[in-house]
Amino acid sequence: QVQLVESGGGLVQAGGSLRLSCAVSGSIFRINAMGWYHQAPGKQREVVASIRDSGPANYADSVRGRFTISRDNAKNTLSLEMNSLKPEDTGVYYCHIRGRPTPGELSEYNFWGQGTQVTVSS
Repeated sequence: QVQLVESGGGLVQAGGSLRLSCAVSGSIFRINAMGWYHQAPGKQREVVASIRDSGPANYADSVRGRFTISRDNAKNTLSLEMNSLKPEDTGVYYCHIRGRPTPGELSEYNFWGQGTQVTVSS
């Protein structure tokens, strides 16, 4: 069973930094994409950063230059370094993986963590 557990959220002043981590347990045959999503209060969940098996990372315009996504295959973790935080960055951040759980499963599955709260005060 695949589990994603986020950590690293908290309360920070505007201009500050946080580092989110996502620990992945369980086995996924093929990971096609990993990413971080942001859900602001009263709004839909939106992708802020993503990384595929190969190729450069992609960022939402609102975070480009401030956030950095990275993965550590040896530790099975996905991280999001968040700098120059703004009050509009407040919300719940979710770790996401899209992939095939087993060789026999040709469909892609979406795996989500439970989310971690980030609050940026002005």
